[in-house]
Amino acid sequence: MALTFRKLHPHFVAEVGPVDLRRVHDPETLAEIRAGMDEYAVLVFHDQPFADDEHLEFAQRLDGLLHTKTGSRALVKNRFGNEALGDISNVDENGEVMKSDNRRRMYGLGNRLWHTDASFQDPPGRYSMLSAKVVPPVAADTEYADMRAAYDALDAQTKAKLEGLRVHHSIVHSRQTLGFEFTQDEQEALKGAVHLLIRTIPRSFRRSLYVASHASRIIDWPIPEGRLLLRDLIEHATQPEFVYRHIWRVGDLVIWDNRATMHRARPFDDTKYRRELRRVTTLDIPEPAVLAGSS
Repeated sequence: MALTFRKLHPHFVAEVGPVDLRRVHDPETLAEIRAGMDEYAVLVFHDQPFADDEHLEFAQRLDGLLHTKTGSRALVKNRFGNEALGDISNVDENGEVMKSDNRRRMYGLGNRLWHTDASFQDPPGRYSMLSAKVVPPVAADTEYADMRAAYDALDAQTKAKLEGLRVHHSIVHSRQTLGFEFTQDEQEALKGAVHLLIRTIPRSFRRSLYVASHASRIIDWPIPEGRLLLRDLIEHATQPEFVYRHIWRVGDLVIWDNRATMHRARPFDDTKYRRELRRVTTLDIPEPAVLAGSS
């Protein structure tokens, strides 16, 4: 059965169905999903009751190798026993809602900053796939910004100025802006990575900004000037015309392209209401379809 794509925003994002992604193994449907990612950058799938192993297996079928060098691994042990399965929740290792002074909670508050998953690694993240397990009875949404449309809206002079610039991405930098303190060993484990500020996305050939809260400085620029430029670009890219807000419901799976979008979690009373999501992110390596088609 062919998939249907219903656009949810003028620039990007589509709701996709009907499909049970746990049962998608055929190359044709996987290719259709990849083509949808090329066009929309964010895809929303409802009613996807993934078990954790099914989530991991689908991500590998769709896009190849998985990201395991998460920032949180330097702080705490993954409660699922697999660093490829990101714990995007407000519960501790005992399944209890974390207190306000819990160190992992304070680290996780960085998800409320505009960011791109795993840009502090090389290779960075490509697709992230977030599965909703427990959704609170209050708004606990996620916002996405289309960095391709934001790039398109820049004037020619600004585009020329940005071409070829390299940016250092550091999760230590983004957390330190919130006052989070790392040990020396943690900082050594999280040194960051350098990526181009303007990226061309394979297959679609769309040009995209690649900035977010992890972007600490522009290489070979004075730090104050570079940080001001990065701040201004994030402000430009997160204007309402470029932003979509997703209202979660249990069973949702949202896939987004980190090369084409930024995202952030919206705040809610996370010391009162339980919220559990699982995220799997793939690596931005060449020819993912070859790897993903080998199921």
